[in-house]
Amino acid sequence: MASQKDVKNRISSVRNIQKITRAMEMVAAARLRRAEQRIAALRPYASAIRRMTRRTAEAVENIPNMPLLEEHENVQRVGLLLVTGDRGLAGAFNSQIVRAGNRRAQELRDEGKEAVWYASGRRGVGSLRFRGLDVTGSYEGFTDRPAFADARDIAGDLAAAYVDGKVDRVEVIYNHYVSPLTQTVSRDVLLPLQAIEELASDDEGASEDAAADEQRGRRTSWLYEPEPEEILQRLVPDYIEITIFRALLESTASEHGARMTAMRNAQENAGDMIEGLTLEMNRQRQAEITQEIMEVVAGAEGLT
Repeated sequence: MASQKDVKNRISSVRNIQKITRAMEMVAAARLRRAEQRIAALRPYASAIRRMTRRTAEAVENIPNMPLLEEHENVQRVGLLLVTGDRGLAGAFNSQIVRAGNRRAQELRDEGKEAVWYASGRRGVGSLRFRGLDVTGSYEGFTDRPAFADARDIAGDLAAAYVDGKVDRVEVIYNHYVSPLTQTVSRDVLLPLQAIEELASDDEGASEDAAADEQRGRRTSWLYEPEPEEILQRLVPDYIEITIFRALLESTASEHGARMTAMRNAQENAGDMIEGLTLEMNRQRQAEITQEIMEVVAGAEGLT
């Protein structure tokens, strides 16, 4: 049985950990508020550019000869972009993305296809390399506050790999932010963009936009300057970059929310542990006092 001094040292250590987790929770909460503001500002823009791309594609008579709009005949190599964080201590935030990527890779192997790995965040890159997997593209050092330039770099590499035939399809796996307590794993198809249905499949405003068109009887018409074909060629790269940037921001907000929740749970667990250790220390103190009293009584009896 541990001595009373050992129990006191353990209580002191747990209290220090509790203070650290409290500070980390406060930092994560402050960063989460900024991340929520950024994702709230981007979501309407991302939804609007998707609707614009969908409408422009509907207006195009002849789809322009653009590699990003062409579907490869034989899909053999699928690029998987895992969006994780640079740091841990966020519960299952990083591990659930890696598990989702492994499950998707197993599905592809069952179909006779090969997974080509891309990863954003040190945790994702490290997990893949620890499993002996070859990471074709790794992007680190910006997950706490990603910039649009980071999304542009990733989009450029993925688009180049698709155009060069290194991959026949690109999918993005990331945590979709719902609330500090809830983050859901999402998987979106990034490339190819040949089918307009794929562009509108995960568009939050697509159903509302379609309902509004039906209610108006499509009385309004869009005028394009320059021609829709040229506009579509300009929109497609922007759409890819915005989609990746949104995934990065969703992942950032999810990471801060998951870390805040994990640190709060750690504080509660530390409090429970302190209560248990305090109770154990009091019992030991009682036992020591009782033992001393018994020794005094025995000594007094020995003198009589």
